[in-house]
Formats: sequence, C-alpha cells, structure tokens
Amino acid sequence: MSSITLYGPFTQLLTMEGLPLHGPISDAQLPVSEHQGVLVEDGIVAETGDFESLAKSYPEAKQPLDGNENLVALPGFVDCHTHICWGGTRVNDYAMRVAGKSYLEIAAAGGGISDSVNGTREASEVELIEGILERADQHLRRGITTIEVKSGYGLSLDAELKMLRCIKKANEQTPANLIPTFLGAHIKPKDFKGSHREYLDFLIREVVPVVQQEGLAKRADIFVEEGAFGLEESREYVLKMRALGFEMTMHVDQFHPGGSKMAVEVGSVSADHLEFCDEEGINAFSNSETVAVALPGASLGLGMKFTPARQILDQNGCLAIATDWNPGSAPMGDLITQASILGASEKLSIAETLAGITTRAARAIRIEAGTITKGKKATLTIFETDDFRNIFYHQGQLRPTHTIIEDVLIKHE
Repeated sequence: MSSITLYGPFTQLLTMEGLPLHGPISDAQLPVSEHQGVLVEDGIVAETGDFESLAKSYPEAKQPLDGNENLVALPGFVDCHTHICWGGTRVNDYAMRVAGKSYLEIAAAGGGISDSVNGTREASEVELIEGILERADQHLRRGITTIEVKSGYGLSLDAELKMLRCIKKANEQTPANLIPTFLGAHIKPKDFKGSHREYLDFLIREVVPVVQQEGLAKRADIFVEEGAFGLEESREYVLKMRALGFEMTMHVDQFHPGGSKMAVEVGSVSADHLEFCDEEGINAFSNSETVAVALPGASLGLGMKFTPARQILDQNGCLAIATDWNPGSAPMGDLITQASILGASEKLSIAETLAGITTRAARAIRIEAGTITKGKKATLTIFETDDFRNIFYHQGQLRPTHTIIEDVLIKHE
C-alpha cells in the first residue's frame, strides 16, 4: 500500500527548477510560489501546487505539519566537498596559525594533513563511524541532506580502505545521502619511501582495484599544490583514473594558480578551492562542464582571501559553494553561515548563493538533487519564516524546523 503525505501549506515554496547552470542569476529568476503543498508518495515527489487543491484531491494523504506557522520550503541543501571522516584533532594547528604561522609552514613542521593521518590511522572503525554520523547529524539539523565525504587521511592501503568502508557503513545508518570520494592522492605520506609519481602509481596499482572491487567509491580527487602534487603528475593521474572509470575532482589553486585551467582541460567534474585562481583559470570555467567550487570555510579558517566567485559567474562559469569541513583548515562546517559570508563579500545575489548549495552543488557531484521535482526523491528543508531571504540575512542563525528525506520527516528541536 502506498504511503501518501502532503506537506504544507508553505508560505513560500522554492523548487529551484529551471534555473541556468552557468553564469549569473538574478533573484527575479527564482521560482517562488505561495501557499503551496508538496505531495510525496513512497518517498517520491508526486505533485506540487496549491495546498488546498492538493488536500481536496488527496483526502487520504497524511498532513504532518500543523499549518499554523509561516513556513518556507526549499530543496535539501548539498555540501559537495567535505572531509568529515577523520580521527584526532588539529587544535595545535589552529593555535600556530593564529600565532602567525602559515598553512605551509605548519605542514612543513609536521602538522597539517600528516597530523590527521596519524590520528585517523590510530582511530578504530567505531570511532570513525561515530564521528561521521555526529557530523552528518549536524548537517541534517542545518538542512543539508546530501554530503560528499572524502577519504585522504589514511594514505596507506589499509587506512584508506578503512576510511571508505567506514563512510559506506555510516551511509547505512544516517538518513543523509553520503557520497564517497577516494582521496588517496591528498599528499604523499611521510612513510612512503618513493617519489610522488611512484606513490600515485602505488594508489592505482594497489588501492584502486580494491576500491572498485568493493564498490567503495566512483569518484576520486587529488590535491594539486606545493607540498602535495605537481601539475604534470596530477594530470597523468587524473587521466589514468578517468580511464579506469572514475569521475575526477581536484583541489586546485588554494595557494598558487595554474591548477584550474588544467582541471578543465582534463575533464574534471569540479575544481575546488580556487582562492588563487587567476584570470586564465577564471576564463577556463566559461561554459565549461567543470564546476568551480568555492570553499569559504577554508578562507575563514586560514584567514585568507575568498574564491573569486563573482568573476567566475560573470565569465559564465558554474559556481557551487561547499564547506570543506575538516579538522584543520575548515573546522566550522556551517554551510549557510559560510555561503552567506561569501555572498556578502563577493556580491552574490541570494539566487546565486542558493543555487550554489542546491542545483549547482548537485552538478559538482553529478547527482540528481538540489530541486523539488516531480518523479524525483523528496528532499526538503523547511524554515519557520515568511521570507526565504531571511535564511541568508541571518547568516546561519535561522535554523530549519524540519528536514524531509524521502519518507522520513525529521523535526529539529
């Protein structure tokens, strides 16, 4: 027997349907409807429209919302770049950073990613799973229903597989949709005695076959930066991984330019960070299938400039916004706060900011999400307000009252 639920009435419903994937978006382009309902049948959006008309047409539908408040409904938000599987802490990194040390100086002194590698290798599967679930729950309470999760703090055969297996197990225990990404190419670990190219060959030869055999990830990533991997060895790795069937994304231009242009050239589905993206890189995103992903949490965590989001949009790029939630450079993990601050700094319209965490973020990880569309899985986030613009006006302080994922209604206290 089918389960039919009518959600609403919503003072405003934003389905996010029909918006362009590239270039600027004005607030006037947003599809905002009033006094709306969303009919969900067996976890799938069956219909949207006038609430009273839907209630009359489907008298058997459950109506779990009381209808006595101003409510705004939007698609569940998408965080398309996180590192929420980790062990240990990087509080020492933070103390050194605010005392004046740079990210690269801290890494050279033994902190940074290597510190998280030690903590993650030492952590048990139970500890890693509990950490993922706790962070995923925080995201759900902020309206985020889809979360990309990277490995990359293992950097050995056993530890990378442990991370990916924990992400898979956590995905079975949370209502959120966790999208795994293999980031064995985060940095060359200190205990690997060969060259950077030899380490990348080791990943392809030893680790990737197990990842594919166990179905642990269809996406992979590489960090292109001083202290990580160079442009040419990264290009070779990406092309080899694509030939093996992986969708590739890349960390580029965080401290030095040049990586974004290469990411577009090799067909990366996204290029993430981009704080030092130069004019050539910005122009490369124009009408490209590669999504430019801004990570304002890293800019805030490191005290550095933001991704040139306005310029990327004005050059007809596709811009997404994600948290980069990790224990070192971006420990905040609050997508709405970060997107609001980026929007204020880069002069993004509310429509552009909202698309950056819904439709365009979904595009960055090549999934069907970010809209409320008939025939697709129901993922909604609901706020108690009479104006959706308040979500960004309050810069993350306005929290959702409910999150809906298929047949699951989560009420946030």
